[in-house]
Amino acid sequence: MRILLFGAGGQLGREITDLASGKELELIGLDHTALDICDPVAVARALEAQRPDVVVNAAAYTAVDKAESEPEHAARINAFAPAHIAERCERYRTPLVHVSTDYVFDGTKPAPYVEQDPVAPLGVYGRTKAAGESAVRSATERHVIVRTSWVYGAHGHNFLKTVLRLARERDRLTIVADQRGCPTATRDLADALLTAAAAAAGGDARWGTYHFAGDGATTWHGFAAEIVRVAGPRLGRTPEVAPITTADYPTPAKRPANSQLASDLFHRTFGVRAAPWQTRVAEVVETLLAEPPAGA
Repeated sequence: MRILLFGAGGQLGREITDLASGKELELIGLDHTALDICDPVAVARALEAQRPDVVVNAAAYTAVDKAESEPEHAARINAFAPAHIAERCERYRTPLVHVSTDYVFDGTKPAPYVEQDPVAPLGVYGRTKAAGESAVRSATERHVIVRTSWVYGAHGHNFLKTVLRLARERDRLTIVADQRGCPTATRDLADALLTAAAAAAGGDARWGTYHFAGDGATTWHGFAAEIVRVAGPRLGRTPEVAPITTADYPTPAKRPANSQLASDLFHRTFGVRAAPWQTRVAEVVETLLAEPPAGA
């Protein structure tokens, strides 16, 4: 299986690259320095040159608050780029696995969101990602769209790494406690995407939209408290993690109060389920805080 990966330099793309290497899969990873996904000609040339069995698009504009002041830039990456990627994939009859987000929902549903729930994004980021989904669906039938949430891992910038930094610097952390979601480790998400890619390349995929997120739900406060609890002994300090409300921490972009995603359909279809989020938090914290080897 020959995989062409867009967004190889991001936290998810780097995890996909690492996992594909461990599985001895043939993967061509392109980051933004190697390919501008907003350039239709460059995308066309990449597919023509590589002739992959499947394309995975993990590239995205993910600066949720900044998107409010850069709507056109966010739209170019999250909506227009997926449109011409999907169009080119359709021309070559190449399946496309595209990553999307929980932010396509407004967070008013009391239960976890399922794939059939109507989208109602609250901000620019969510609207542009929803537009990207629609563009992919319109351009090619041979697609697997995977919505995910609260992504973290050892690479890139994410909530877990921010909490670790603050835990080193402060005696008290104040974290929002009235937004709920499913923390998703890049390790689990990368495995899910490669599994879907293999099914797509083999012609065994059921095309459509799926949810894949970490097993279990919590609040941002609960997420942070677990990170600090696990990291405390290694850091030699355990700062207080105090709950606050969304109103106490205003941001340019409005967040969904409920970002929980039900991943049952993905599990039934592709046979992959994420580990409990607490398990993955402990593993990522251990990786980030591991002492350097002797003599290093």
